[in-house]
Amino acid sequence: MKRILFSIMLTGCVMLPAITIAQTGVDPDPVKSAQNRKANEEREKAQAAQAAKNAPAPVNTKAGPVTVSGTPVVVSTPPTNSSKRKFIDPANMDLSVKPGDNFYLYANGAWIKKTPIPSSKTRWGSFDALAEESSQALKSLLEDASKDPGKNELMKRVGDYYASAMDSAAIEKLGYKPIKPYLDGITALSSKAQVLKQVNYLRSQSITSPLYRIGVGQDAKDVTKYIISIGQGGTTLPDRDYYLKNDTRSQKIRTDYTAYITKLFTLTGETTVKAMANAVTVMQLETAMAQAQMSRVEMRDPTKLYNKFSVEGLTAKTPNLNWASILPELGYKTKQDSVIVSNPKFMVFIDSLLSKVSLDDWKVYLKWGVLKNAAPYLSSEFVDANFAFNQSLSGQKEQTPRWQRMSGLIDNQLGDLLGQLYVDKYFNQAAKARMLELVNNLSTSFDSRIKKLDWMSEVTKQRALAKLHAFVKKIGFPDKWKNYDGVIIKRDDFYGNLQRCSQWQYNDNVSRLGKPIDKTEWGMTPPTVNAYYSPQKNEIVFPAGILRFPFFDFEADDAINYGGIGAVIGHEMTHGFDDQGRQFDADGNLQDWWTKTDADEFKKRADEVVQQYNGYTILDTLHVNGKLTLGENLADLGGLSIAYEAFKKTKQGQSTE
Repeated sequence: MKRILFSIMLTGCVMLPAITIAQTGVDPDPVKSAQNRKANEEREKAQAAQAAKNAPAPVNTKAGPVTVSGTPVVVSTPPTNSSKRKFIDPANMDLSVKPGDNFYLYANGAWIKKTPIPSSKTRWGSFDALAEESSQALKSLLEDASKDPGKNELMKRVGDYYASAMDSAAIEKLGYKPIKPYLDGITALSSKAQVLKQVNYLRSQSITSPLYRIGVGQDAKDVTKYIISIGQGGTTLPDRDYYLKNDTRSQKIRTDYTAYITKLFTLTGETTVKAMANAVTVMQLETAMAQAQMSRVEMRDPTKLYNKFSVEGLTAKTPNLNWASILPELGYKTKQDSVIVSNPKFMVFIDSLLSKVSLDDWKVYLKWGVLKNAAPYLSSEFVDANFAFNQSLSGQKEQTPRWQRMSGLIDNQLGDLLGQLYVDKYFNQAAKARMLELVNNLSTSFDSRIKKLDWMSEVTKQRALAKLHAFVKKIGFPDKWKNYDGVIIKRDDFYGNLQRCSQWQYNDNVSRLGKPIDKTEWGMTPPTVNAYYSPQKNEIVFPAGILRFPFFDFEADDAINYGGIGAVIGHEMTHGFDDQGRQFDADGNLQDWWTKTDADEFKKRADEVVQQYNGYTILDTLHVNGKLTLGENLADLGGLSIAYEAFKKTKQGQSTE
């Protein structure tokens, strides 16, 4: 029966409605709150340690770096009180279906039949229900912070930003005035040389990112250093296939996209005829760029994406783009000897466009970049037009409530400020210790699985084990918070706040050049309901937002927690060894550490998974692209297997009850 219950957790039978969160006020003194958080952490850990006295001996907690505060302790799950919550609810199961015929429907069938997808969502499941709960928590925090921000200037900025974002009347009154200076500046351009200057200006001001992508990140082959990376971009639709495929849906999306471009231009005063002509220009330019882009499958190969050029060498390939002058104009003051270019052919194509496309067409293209980026944050006409087009892409029936869109925006831009409020109020500090125990137990199971592989040589096994034990484990929230120095938030200037926060993020990224790698940085904010593996940092990260029911609960037994968060842990661990992750070594460098024979054996097995998923039909004749989804498929399969094996080593997993 425990095997069945564990499997039900894995298939998602716990997808329940969002849980109501207690709504209390925000502490007006976050400094004091941080002190209280530390005291609570020590108290909760002491309580957890007391509860763990009768638990089995823990696995070695020194398997790899851990970013949990204080001394790690092993916490056993408190006894389950089934009267409080049904962790496995038979009402969600379809017992008329035989598990061996269709386990998914057996575990979830009744829930699927009685649970509609909310009108403002495009999907609904465990992640979505918990994300909704997290969103409601942020709403409560932001509303309280906007009413009573306290004396701390850092927290006041969060409240003032939310107040400005929810002031619909002021936003409505402005129309498109916040972006008019940028549009006027583009209109005034009189030469292609000025076009290039404007491209650099708009990018450096975080207004729009024309033509290509650029940013600072770790050098994949020397992760101890930061380097500038340049990649394909310039288009608006989610993927190049939207421009190139000729099926009925793709054609409709392009028609709707053209109408959307036309609509936004008319909202800025262009005649319908001129707006329609602008839409044709944008579509022609973006389609040409899409044709030069790599496919998503091609971009899954990190080796293909690593093309190092000297600054002079890149300029030689793209003579219309003098990178020695472009980089300083973009804010890169630290002189660079080299850059990484993910798709050199694309950059050569962009260079050729600069001489072929007319000045007027470039002005239209740049204006469109300003309009599309700003549309979700301007007056209702722009917001509604933006949603209408997104409906064509996603099928979403109703627009996401404004408070939810704005809380998500602030979480994205000031996530470490809002994250402190979230952790203070909603995160159980003892969850860090319990999570560390689970992570280490799964690592032990992963270790034994690697050792038992009959197709991998001993030399590759030892390197794989070294990588596994080098995983950095980040749980809950960062050890070091960003404070967004210099960001000015005004209670009556929503678009200005948006732009200044975007500018801060851009400058923060640019400023990394020449500095040591920041190993404390997180790629997700604490309230995020998700987790990730970073190959270049060789780290697995679990934000506070996902450490809640239905993935994790102190009152649940091991079958629940291993089937919930355990599967997530195993999933992220497996990413370190999937078709992409396996190409990075224990230090995070892009380096082939496999023998050729072992690499061939891996590819042979991975290809079988590709073929398996290629055979799955999503809808009608639409099949899964097994090559595109390979990494996630391997992580799902590996994560479930590792979590189940780890569960079987627990006292409950070994019982026959």
